[in-house]
Amino acid sequence: MSQPGEKERGEAEGLAQQPGESQTAETTRTAHGLPPGAEATAEQRLQAELEEAQRERSQFKATLQRVQADFANYQKRMTDERLESQKNAGAQLLSKLFPLIDDFERALAQAPKDIESPWLDGTRLIATKFQAFLREAGVQIVDPVGQAFDPWEHEVIAYLEGKDQPDGRVVNVASKGYKLNGRVLRPAQVVVGKRTG
Repeated sequence: MSQPGEKERGEAEGLAQQPGESQTAETTRTAHGLPPGAEATAEQRLQAELEEAQRERSQFKATLQRVQADFANYQKRMTDERLESQKNAGAQLLSKLFPLIDDFERALAQAPKDIESPWLDGTRLIATKFQAFLREAGVQIVDPVGQAFDPWEHEVIAYLEGKDQPDGRVVNVASKGYKLNGRVLRPAQVVVGKRTG
């Protein structure tokens, strides 16, 4: 027979150590950075929570810095693309003027030299203003007579063969070329010499 009070004591001990309770306490201590089995004091728990908060703060700060850098790169890229788009639009507009300028120059080249008239003077003035407009816009005229043929800036429309022809050099320009900021807007159409015999 069991002694009185033994049953009650056994139940109390069973209640004190229910399954899983010691595991939960250990898990809590491990989560706070304490070794298993160690008793967590209030100071140690606060220290562990502080370290966790500092770790999270460092992660948030690093994330914010990455986002700020990405946004700065995005703004720079958008600015560059907008400037490039404006340059392209300007180049397209200028390119539409080139055939008109060609026509003016051809018309003036056919005008008799010994005739003076107000309409001819007006036509010359318009051609001069076109040239001034192009210079102000930063456009360079490519007029390569006598220069070596350059496939990046010149387009061959014919060859002029002969013993006295300068081989590989531009002997005539059918249409001038144009460049803007080092970029060819239209290659010069040229006749290139080809020495024979």
